[in-house]
Amino acid sequence: MQIIIIIVLTYQRIFLNFQNIIKHKKMKRIQLIALSMVLVLAYNCKDAKKAEKEGQSATDEPVQEIAEEANVEVIQFSMEPKSNSNVQGEVVFTEENGTVSMKATLSGLSAGEHAIHIHEKADCSSDDGTSSGGHWNPTHEPHGRWGAAEGHHKGDIGNFTADEDGNAVVEFSTDQWCIGCEDENKNILGKAVIVHQGFDDFTSQPSGAAGARVSCTGIIE
Repeated sequence: MQIIIIIVLTYQRIFLNFQNIIKHKKMKRIQLIALSMVLVLAYNCKDAKKAEKEGQSATDEPVQEIAEEANVEVIQFSMEPKSNSNVQGEVVFTEENGTVSMKATLSGLSAGEHAIHIHEKADCSSDDGTSSGGHWNPTHEPHGRWGAAEGHHKGDIGNFTADEDGNAVVEFSTDQWCIGCEDENKNILGKAVIVHQGFDDFTSQPSGAAGARVSCTGIIE
């Protein structure tokens, strides 16, 4: 009888130990599963943040490019022949970072030197171009070579040379002009580009004795 009791107690102890082992293993398994889930969530969050950051960077680049492009203004006009000439072409003004650049592409000229100026009115209605008025000179300085210590008009661009075929490209840049700003001493809108038959001597007042006006365009938006 005692032997049977001992055997029963032994089996009960084994059974309880077995249950404890199973329970302990289950707890470990649950802990491992929970830890795995935490690691997976952390990894997914890291990837999501990385993707969001990359997406934001990709979005910011075009916005920055658009903002930079918005600071560049370009206006373009066709030159009209005047004074029975055949001088024509195109003139482009570009404003970027506080500097205005002009590029005039011309044809139909006589070979040699010619003057080009900005005049005070965007009016090319007359046959000889005189409707554009005199040189643009908002600061009331004497006519002269651009940058001269004695002064110069804001429209005193200067001279250029046409080739044997009568073609020429004129390029000029300055921070003393603007396109449509509120400073009337710098704003070129409402003015005209005039090409002359002769060259500017930079001395004769008030226009350098450059001769007839052979091409004209108004600078308007």
